[in-house]
Amino acid sequence: MNTVTSKELHSQEEILEAFSVMHQLRTHLDEKTYLELVMEAKEKDMYRLFALYDQGEIVAVTGFKPMITLYYGRFVWVCDLVTDNSKRSNGYGEKLLSFVHEWADENGYERVALSSGLQRVDAHRFYEEKMAMIK
Repeated sequence: MNTVTSKELHSQEEILEAFSVMHQLRTHLDEKTYLELVMEAKEKDMYRLFALYDQGEIVAVTGFKPMITLYYGRFVWVCDLVTDNSKRSNGYGEKLLSFVHEWADENGYERVALSSGLQRVDAHRFYEEKMAMIK
């Protein structure tokens, strides 16, 4: 039985449930600011927040927004993607990023794009080698 599922987070309670994982990536945010920013981004900027659950526990989180620019055309910008530190190397990041690609395809977006800090060597290796994303 597959216990890994993804779910969009809508309510404040659901969004706060993901804070402990998201905080591992966005360490500068406290819970209150995180909630305010997510709610505002959802309302004003089409931000979507999804969690990946394994056996009912959040193991990874992604936030993205669909965009249209003259350069990229219709695409999905991944703003946030993080797997819980204690759950890494179990394929969760790959599952969640694959989900984003599927979401983009199903909703008429041609590609997925993201940026990552240069200091995040392991993240870059994951994006380039596992997910075949171009530098």
